[in-house]
Order: sequence, then C-alpha cells, then structure tokens
Amino acid sequence: MDAFAGLARKIIESFKMPLFDMGDSSFTVLTLLYLILATLLLVFLASKLNKIVTERLLAKSKIDYGVRAATGSIIKYAVLTIGFIVILQTAGINLSSLAILFGALGIGIGFGLQNVINNFVSGLIILFERPIKVGDRIEVAGVAGDVTDISMRATTILTNDNISIIVPNSQFISEVVINWSHTDRSVRFNYPIGVSYKEDPEVVKKVLLEIAYDNPGVLKNPKPDVLFTQYGDSSMMFNLRVWTREYINRPGVLKSHLYYEISRRFRKAGIEIPFPQRDVHIKHDK
Repeated sequence: MDAFAGLARKIIESFKMPLFDMGDSSFTVLTLLYLILATLLLVFLASKLNKIVTERLLAKSKIDYGVRAATGSIIKYAVLTIGFIVILQTAGINLSSLAILFGALGIGIGFGLQNVINNFVSGLIILFERPIKVGDRIEVAGVAGDVTDISMRATTILTNDNISIIVPNSQFISEVVINWSHTDRSVRFNYPIGVSYKEDPEVVKKVLLEIAYDNPGVLKNPKPDVLFTQYGDSSMMFNLRVWTREYINRPGVLKSHLYYEISRRFRKAGIEIPFPQRDVHIKHDK
C-alpha cells in the first residue's frame, strides 16, 4: 500500500516539476495538460455558441443569412480570444511577462499572415454586404460557376464540369465580379444569325421567333425578339435575343439547342445561310 502511495506521490511530483521558465511563469506538465484540455473545450463551446446564435436565435428574426453567419463568427472569435486569456490567467501564467514575446510573435505572424487576414476581413465584408450569396451564378478571375459555400477565408465555386474551385475571398473585393443572379435569375442571351441577301427579313424574323417560343427553356415574358443588326459583307445579320432562367448556368447548351433548330427550320423554309465567298483574279504580266 505504501509502495502505491509512494508511486502516486512521485507521479504527482513529476507533473508539478517545472519543464521550463518564461519570465516569472513556470510551465509544468500539469500546466500544459490544463492548457491543452481547456483550449479544446473552449473551441468546442465557441463552435456550439456560434451554431446556437446563427441557427436558433437569429434564425427566428428576418436578418439575412449572411449577416447571421458573420455575427456568429464574430461572437465565436471574440469568445475564443477572451476565453484563451482567461485560461492563461487561471493557469497561473503572468501575461505581462509574455507581452514582449507575444509582441514579437505578433509582428512575425502579421507579416506572414497578411493574406489570411485580408481574406478573413474580405469574408466578413462579403457576409455583411452580400455582393454574392450561396446559389448565385458568378464569374471571377476567369472562373465561372455556382457559389456553393462562403467561409471566412474562401468561397467555393462549383463549375459546370462538377469541379469545386476554392477562391480566396479577397478576389471578390479586389477583382471585377460578374453576378448573373444578383437580383434576379432571369438573364438575356444574344445569338447572331446571318442569312443570304435574297431572303425576306420579315420571314427570317418570323421563323426565329417561332423557334424561340417553341423552346421550353426560353421565357415567354420578357418576350424574345429579333433585331436586324447590319448588312454584312456576304449576309444580312440578325440578333436573336432570348431570356432564360433554366439555362443561366448552361448558356452554351441553350445556344446549341437553338442553333440546331435554326438550321433545321431554315432548311425546311428554304432560307439560305451564306458563307463568305471571294473572287480571285490572277493577272499575267506580258
């Protein structure tokens, strides 16, 4: 029994033995274990609080989801900051003795994490101002796709090829962003068509409008229309303008459907689609 008691005492004493000193504070095994466990518990509680604030308390109000998410994130990081300071103090660590060390680390981390901080602040701006939101069809930095997730550091865009592209939030603040569905998912596409000069423009317009109205992906309101744009070198040029919601993320598919039908209807109606022709004159010197 005495042997077990002695072993227990030695184990407790080993936990209390100083590993290293930092200023006026001594770090022991017990102190490190307390810091690790308390920090894990703090992170867990802060995440739970963020979820409660975002999905329960603020969800009952009319506040936009982006504002709710940003508010929850700010509360989470504030709790983490305050909680970590409390953990250090309850562990018996003199924060004043660590001020110089934290200051030096802060300068180094500040230089090394400039992009991270930039993306974090940009994420807050996106969540509050809502220039983009989940479900929007956007184009930024040469990437086009649907927004599937907005986090504090980056935004996930899903392309038509089912590829997820992670774009840093700072791109949405510093770059030009095209949002196809910012206020409304209805967009208009323009499709140029050229026909022979021997064709009647009114007949061409009638056939093109019939094709647009017959396509289920084209909206009937706003109505499709046809513009006579110019007299080209070898053809009269028309512009078929159609509105759609269904094909906002697949404009090429709608274009293909319409062009297939235009080709079929033009052949049926005897409307000629010309191709450029050039006469070559060869001059022979005597």
